[in-house]
Amino acid sequence: MNKDFDIIIVGGGLAGASLAIALGDSGLRIAVVEAAPFGAPAGFDGRTVALNYGSRRIFAALGLWERIVSLGACPIERIHISDRGRFGFTRLEAASMGVEALGYVVEIGVLGQALQQALRGLANVRLIAPARLQQLTITGESATVTLDAESGAGPLTARLVVGADGTRSAVRAAADIADETTDYRQTAIVANVTPERPHGFTAYERFTSSGPLALLPKIENRMAVVWSARSQDADGLMALSDAEFLRGLQARFGNRLGRLTQLGKRQAHPLALTEAAEHVRPRLALVGNAAHTVHPVAGQGFNLGLRDVAALAEILVDSARAGDDIGTLSVLNEFAAWRQNDDRAVMRFTNGLVRIFSNDFTPLALARGLGLTLVDLAPPLKRALLRRTMGLSGRLPRLARGLTI
Repeated sequence: MNKDFDIIIVGGGLAGASLAIALGDSGLRIAVVEAAPFGAPAGFDGRTVALNYGSRRIFAALGLWERIVSLGACPIERIHISDRGRFGFTRLEAASMGVEALGYVVEIGVLGQALQQALRGLANVRLIAPARLQQLTITGESATVTLDAESGAGPLTARLVVGADGTRSAVRAAADIADETTDYRQTAIVANVTPERPHGFTAYERFTSSGPLALLPKIENRMAVVWSARSQDADGLMALSDAEFLRGLQARFGNRLGRLTQLGKRQAHPLALTEAAEHVRPRLALVGNAAHTVHPVAGQGFNLGLRDVAALAEILVDSARAGDDIGTLSVLNEFAAWRQNDDRAVMRFTNGLVRIFSNDFTPLALARGLGLTLVDLAPPLKRALLRRTMGLSGRLPRLARGLTI
């Protein structure tokens, strides 16, 4: 059994699997190490991810988009942004950008199923699961990954280790890379509901004094709810009966879609802004939530991580073709420098929205109402906002432009 690879990706979730697929035709020998068994089924209560237009381009360039659509992807044709109890709103429409949809809502389990199907067909990728990282040792020429004994894999070596293992990254911890965390003191309560009226492929972002409330369209006229509540209120909301929770949700959202019914299973997720102090070291790179975790407002988190994946894949493939050592700091610094502006812009954008709209200070509330109205009435401002949320700002990887690498 081969135990020497070009790249070991620790984390076989959405980001890690996407990176392995992006490198599938590169000729590089890749191992994907994942703590959970591959092939977990998706259910009605599965969490969702909002893929923006740039992410659709990436998956299309990887040959995955038709598979994702066939499994279930609901287009977002319009976005309605409002401030509860205040004047002012903004409407964003796909038609204004000349596209069929601003983004798509996909269940995480469905997206994972599409990625895993593609992974299993790659001859240069070895899947090791379930397995957990126990130790990471980096020398000048290689990195060694030691897995838990139950995996049966033994130590693995590679020229590069990529941490794609989420906010509580074992790779980041093993490399002793510090992170800076800002606790929002909010908890996202996610669930599915069915509105009385057709959702019309419209996503709603409604800002409230306790945090943002998003309702995202899904297939079969269902909607995904992401209710960012104060953390001290989260246990109480989770303890409510379904009828009581729906009444509270209805009061927060309003009656625009009629009565909200058929509440699915609720899940609670504490929210924080987290950024690793270093995204690369010799023989090591971090992508996705292992490098940065942002607030779910505006649905930017996974899309940001997917652009990390697309950029890293492009640099690694180009470097390998040029005969360069893909694990050297000179190669990895190119990746870090490229991603820095986009990472920081998205963190400022999402953090700013949370800070500005989770505040009842009257002058600020009036100013943000005026701001929403101004954006709605000013096409250049609206277009700039759309390009940011659609993942079309700044220097884009080839995959995000719909090109192959």
